[in-house]
Amino acid sequence: MPNQSTSLLPHSSFELKDSDQIKRVLEAALLTTQDPLSLSEIKKLFDGKVSTEVLCKLLEELREKWVEGGIELVCVASGWRFHTKLEIQKFLNKLNPQKPPRYSRAVLETLAIIAYRQPVTRGDIEEIRGVSVSSPVLRVLEARGWIEVIGHRDVPGRPMLFATTNNFLDDLNLRSLEELPQLEEPGQLIDEKEELAMVSEKELTSQHEIHEELNLDNSG
Repeated sequence: MPNQSTSLLPHSSFELKDSDQIKRVLEAALLTTQDPLSLSEIKKLFDGKVSTEVLCKLLEELREKWVEGGIELVCVASGWRFHTKLEIQKFLNKLNPQKPPRYSRAVLETLAIIAYRQPVTRGDIEEIRGVSVSSPVLRVLEARGWIEVIGHRDVPGRPMLFATTNNFLDDLNLRSLEELPQLEEPGQLIDEKEELAMVSEKELTSQHEIHEELNLDNSG
């Protein structure tokens, strides 16, 4: 009698029960993991013996399965994850009424400039904003995991170059920077990014509450 792991391996043609078994494993892994799972991480579930093509197909089928539910499966920069739909979030907020952190306009403006003009130096940011950028502003964004230093500009003083991270894209449910809203004029940059930052905080609260609920259910 073949062992269970053998039944999960790809063959020239998948039997329906094999696909269903793989999808159940995928679903369980994604529902019980807080961070997005990349395809390379997902492959570890099957010892790398399920092809990328098959996994992508089954992930899309899982996405379709949940499309009418209160949570949905999305693909972001770091991989795949479940998150609560925004229209459901207002109800979940009643279980955890804590307000998400609010960021100063200086922080949001700095984030906007880095997101749309990256890579940029501190001097670039100050030139665009018209005021100096304090170190605490940059530290807030680095601590939040939204920006990082990716190198140094080859000019005297070798100033650091800042760019956004995959975590920034994940928090906005984006796969790449190309999915950021297009700006018709430079003046839109600050307002557009402030709106995105507010959406991001809603998404983070949503993710936290989903997993709190899952942990509660599993413990019972």
